[in-house]
Amino acid sequence: MRKSSIFAVIMIALIFVPARYADEGMWTFDNPPLKQWKERYGFEPSQAWLDHIRLSTVRMTEGAGGATGSFVSPDGLIFTNQHVGAGQVAKLSTGGRNLTKDGFFARTRAEELKSPDMEVNVLVSYEDVTSRVQGAAKNAASEKDAAARRKVVMAAIEKEDAAKSGLKCEVVTLYNGGEYWLYRFKRYTDVRLVFAPEEQIAYFGGDYDNFTYPRYDLDITFFRVYENGQPARTEHYLKWAEKEVAENEFVIVPGFPGSTARLLTAAQIRYQRDLGNPLQMQVWTSRSAALKAYSKMGEEQRRQASPGIRSLENSIKRLVGQQAGLENPRIFKKKEDEETALRKAVAARPEWQREYGPAWEQIEKAYAGLPAAAKRIAFSTLAASRLGTLASSLVRYAEEIRKPNDQRYEEFRDNRLETLKLSLLSSAPIYPAMEEAIMTAWLEEGVKTLGKDDPFIRAAVGSSPPAEVAKRVVAGSKLADVAFRKALFEGGAEAIGKSNDPLIELARKVEPILRELRAWNEDKILSVEAAAGEKIAKARFAVYGKSVYPDANLNLRITYGTVAGYEEDTTLVPFKTTFYGLFDRAEGFGEKPPYNLPQRWRDAKSSLQLSTPLNFVYTADTIGGCSGSPVINRNGEVVGINFDSNLQKLPNRYLYVDENEGSRAVGVHASAVVEALRKLYGAGELIQEIKGR
Repeated sequence: MRKSSIFAVIMIALIFVPARYADEGMWTFDNPPLKQWKERYGFEPSQAWLDHIRLSTVRMTEGAGGATGSFVSPDGLIFTNQHVGAGQVAKLSTGGRNLTKDGFFARTRAEELKSPDMEVNVLVSYEDVTSRVQGAAKNAASEKDAAARRKVVMAAIEKEDAAKSGLKCEVVTLYNGGEYWLYRFKRYTDVRLVFAPEEQIAYFGGDYDNFTYPRYDLDITFFRVYENGQPARTEHYLKWAEKEVAENEFVIVPGFPGSTARLLTAAQIRYQRDLGNPLQMQVWTSRSAALKAYSKMGEEQRRQASPGIRSLENSIKRLVGQQAGLENPRIFKKKEDEETALRKAVAARPEWQREYGPAWEQIEKAYAGLPAAAKRIAFSTLAASRLGTLASSLVRYAEEIRKPNDQRYEEFRDNRLETLKLSLLSSAPIYPAMEEAIMTAWLEEGVKTLGKDDPFIRAAVGSSPPAEVAKRVVAGSKLADVAFRKALFEGGAEAIGKSNDPLIELARKVEPILRELRAWNEDKILSVEAAAGEKIAKARFAVYGKSVYPDANLNLRITYGTVAGYEEDTTLVPFKTTFYGLFDRAEGFGEKPPYNLPQRWRDAKSSLQLSTPLNFVYTADTIGGCSGSPVINRNGEVVGINFDSNLQKLPNRYLYVDENEGSRAVGVHASAVVEALRKLYGAGELIQEIKGR
């Protein structure tokens, strides 16, 4: 890992000014960066243009994760990354076929494969409900009471609006409580796989090349959404660009960035540096090690474990870069300077100081108590394995469904039950041997971290060896059977409460402990963050206005930048790579993994136009979740698709790394997509559909 490069970037990217003149910001569609676009690029889009882009961009969710895609035809065709769709591709690899390894193309609509548990959301409309949510918490007796009041009114807004609109409605928190918006989504659950390349070409170079540039990956996949058994008619979709994107060209990248922490206080970021990130690293590395050990048992085990390993290794590598940033003392000086400047501005106005001033100390005081509970919160769960997740979700559902809608956990409110059901009743295959290996390793790590006397460990393991517990509950469980899960779900609280399935029994046994920890976290940390965060957000609005954008939270944003190479150390890095470079890199490593090419690529080399651009870089402010985001020109046409970023950009969870220091997003060039589909995959029908001719 090139920590020195990351440190060098951070050392230079230290001067932060709230006014945005660089290509910074993950902006909401209600507050797009129109001033910056006009001043820097002479770009003044109409509201109709913005609406079209919003309605053409989709959120793709699978379980708790999410990423981005875009409609690229009037028949519901979605363009996204192979790594975004990799979970579905792996789940469809049954009956002796390995779609992950061999790729897939449906030449007819009838051959398109229905995804087990993918959901697609389109943000149809949005409405500011800040005054109603914040108003409900006024004059509350405590922060806990205020949090409960906000929860009640948010649930009521969602339920009322869903009944009127028939859409999936979510109240979204922005600016850490400074604003609340009602987002209305059109929801698609019949999502079918149309095309996926071999993973080896989508992830060429493997973990070695991940978060680096130059890159040589065809990280693309196509899905299609259906309604009533027919391809959905999508009025809004992005057209394919006729002209190749040029160096220094202005581009826009709409998407659903997952999470940033740029508005956190110094106390919160200090906790992330000292405990939060190292603890997360322990969780991910222990899970990755378990999957790697299992994958060494044979080819089939390697196939089963591969999606999980790839996802975890990606997260680990990103976290290494983020942590490297926080461990550099200069970044803390910058974050502290930002906070000091804001607090000085607040202190200069007595009325602001009275209202907003105490918020920073309130958060710092709350976080002082978090380290004592952090390990218990991290390791007291069964969710490391899929079977454990299913068991806990069913047991929790049985408890929550008895309550009024506004008193439930957020994920069990009425507007989210269909998504929960899609996940619980997924037809994706479950591999008991892998589940047993994962659960064994997780419980062993829990015992090592928490100790045998910890309440969760006593309830989950007792005096038995973790391996024995895992073997007993996995071997004896019927939760791998969709029909069994469906009977429990439809039977509700009574059926789940009476079940003697060993995994359900285990989940019931640990559930009171998990609820106790969640209640502590909500009471002592989250409610304080919400109340103090609202005050700090109002302070920012008072001082800076709406020139500040909110942290990312897996909801729709719009980012922008230019296509540009950069300097790294003493060399220049070009803005694009080509097919020439791909074959040269493979040859340079003697086609040894992870630099080996799929057979069809070796066979078809002579037919390819090797000067075709393959990947390219641009300065848009992106992060995880923006994977699959369309890269479009000012005409709203697709010139590429986002799939990664370089090492220089990794600290951008906590601060914006200026594009002048080599921070870049990485995309697949639109020309490479067409060249590969035509010359390698014989997908002329797909080319015709995306190009509309």
